[in-house]
Amino acid sequence: MGAPGSRLIGPMSGPPPALAATRLAVRTACADLNPGDLVLVACSGGADSLALAAATAWVAARIGVGAGAVIVDHGLQAGSDVIAGHAREQCADLGLDPVVVRPVQVPGGTAAGGPEAAARQARYDALESFAVESGARAVLVGHTADDQAETVLLGMARGSGARSLAGMRPRSGLWRRPFLHLRRAQTEAACHELALDPWQDPTNAGRPGDPLRSRVRADVIPVLEGVLGPGVVQALARTADLLREDDDFLTGLAAEAREHLSGGEAGSGALGRLDVAMLRACPPPVRARVIRGSLLGAGVPGGSLRREHVLAVDRLVTQWHGQGPIQVPGRIQVSRHYGTLVLERSS
Repeated sequence: MGAPGSRLIGPMSGPPPALAATRLAVRTACADLNPGDLVLVACSGGADSLALAAATAWVAARIGVGAGAVIVDHGLQAGSDVIAGHAREQCADLGLDPVVVRPVQVPGGTAAGGPEAAARQARYDALESFAVESGARAVLVGHTADDQAETVLLGMARGSGARSLAGMRPRSGLWRRPFLHLRRAQTEAACHELALDPWQDPTNAGRPGDPLRSRVRADVIPVLEGVLGPGVVQALARTADLLREDDDFLTGLAAEAREHLSGGEAGSGALGRLDVAMLRACPPPVRARVIRGSLLGAGVPGGSLRREHVLAVDRLVTQWHGQGPIQVPGRIQVSRHYGTLVLERSS
């Protein structure tokens, strides 16, 4: 006969798998926070960010940290203020505090990266601004393995190198992405379990004219899964992890190399100098990263710096035959003088 009352206790049960997965991911991402710290959730009102908001509220209450949410209203769709308001109400109902809506102006024109990049930059600027204002230790972003897979595919289509194919980092400064190894289906299931009402972005349908990422999501991923099997998304996410490890190692070697490659004081008008003999001795992947880092350090805009610019400078090192200066974006030129690469403003 069992102990008194044993029949009333019944079998122990935990939360549904999707909820458990989201909560564990957030708890892991916030393990270094101290009681009293504030963490913010970037919430669009979609399933990924709503599931993240719910998991963060649950974890924060148990580890003693504050948790709030920031909803960025880009103003790019009709009724965006209503969508933002609904997201704010749901975040507040989850117990997050503070919860704020930040309207932003997304610049038009043909800036590098197009309208998607402009909206992303405006969003991150608004999130960072409120994080600084509120003293938050971290901002959690709801990117999933599906988002990571899409990022890798887009990088492959552009012919990008390891730095781009490494995708989004789980942690980078202020930003943390707890869900990078969870599937979008898990965030949708978590919202269903909690009776949350996520916004369905109409541009995710993948129709002609929708953002390229949305078309990859709607058209390309399903084809890959149909042909190669349902593990494609996880495999692409693992590829990003592996490439990130390689890129971090090579970037570290390049940073060390740059410390020893200076050809002396920059001198009048020069933005930097690199010793050609030492640069030529570097393995090609390290040399390319040294050149790229030096160009960025001299003021070349990151969004305009292309592989062909790096290769053109590399030829001053490896295929020198007296050629003239290399012009790179930002009105900067690189020339070779007596065994030294000189970076300076174009005349």
